[in-house]
Amino acid sequence: MSAESPNPEQATRDIAEVPAVEVITTAAIHLMSAAAVKCGLADGPDAAEQLDLDEARRLMTALAGLVTASAPDLGSQHAAPLRDGLKSLQLAFREASVIPDPPGQGPGEKLTGSVV
Repeated sequence: MSAESPNPEQATRDIAEVPAVEVITTAAIHLMSAAAVKCGLADGPDAAEQLDLDEARRLMTALAGLVTASAPDLGSQHAAPLRDGLKSLQLAFREASVIPDPPGQGPGEKLTGSVV
């Protein structure tokens, strides 16, 4: 079995066939997953070592921007689960943080509103 280099034209056609909703939700899921790991929510014995709230804050702010900006185009069917996931992460961040942010100042809360 030989590994072939991807054909750029085929890759472009493949991307063109993917609906925008799918691209946006996939990007949001990647941000969500990375933020969860950085909040210490990963499974495994080294989850505590992966805790990095500074990185989690950046990821959640990016996620909040993406979800807030795209929600009108996604519709509630797709946007609601993303909002719920973001809120869960924001609450987990608050729980993991030694120094709590004031209401409305947590990661992404300037875009989503306070979660507390």
